[in-house]
Amino acid sequence: MIKVFTLELSNISSADIDSAINSLPEWRREQALRFKHEQGRKECAFSYLLLCQSIKAEFGIEVQPKFIIGEHGKPTLEGYPHIHFNLSHCKHGISCAVSDSEVGVDIECTGRYREQLARHTMNEEEMQSILSAEDADLAFTRLWTQKEAAFKLTGNGITDDIKNILFMHNIYLCTRENPSSGFVVSVASHHSEKPVFM
Repeated sequence: MIKVFTLELSNISSADIDSAINSLPEWRREQALRFKHEQGRKECAFSYLLLCQSIKAEFGIEVQPKFIIGEHGKPTLEGYPHIHFNLSHCKHGISCAVSDSEVGVDIECTGRYREQLARHTMNEEEMQSILSAEDADLAFTRLWTQKEAAFKLTGNGITDDIKNILFMHNIYLCTRENPSSGFVVSVASHHSEKPVFM
């Protein structure tokens, strides 16, 4: 079971951000307030609240969870080792994947394509698919989010060969494009069950 919850950030006001920060547990509130800019505080606060909403919906957990941070920075839920989750955020949205097995998720804004970056991060087959696509930016963002989700699934950070990460492990990927909202979401797992986007 993999459920993916996504929140668009475009209509969130400064008052909404202040209210969200005030509702956080002290440790997360301190994290949010460390950000100098409102965007960072917004992403920090609402990613945690989206996680709370997700685990309540799927597992009936109503307490605000604490994180245990793994060796490479991947968090788990203290007291709930059977619940796996992953968070990602960008300027336009937040995505939270929850599952009963390891999962990785990445959300990225479109509009980041640069050929030099693509050639540094994509293998030859992927590069050709980008160059031949009707929308090179969307094709690049799709592959970029898939790679990031794969790295987050393994929990090792970007330590493997970024050009070939999608072929190095037994990874299943699912991508949801949201052009009108300006972002793409990809989910990575070790099994073929398709995630449900909520």
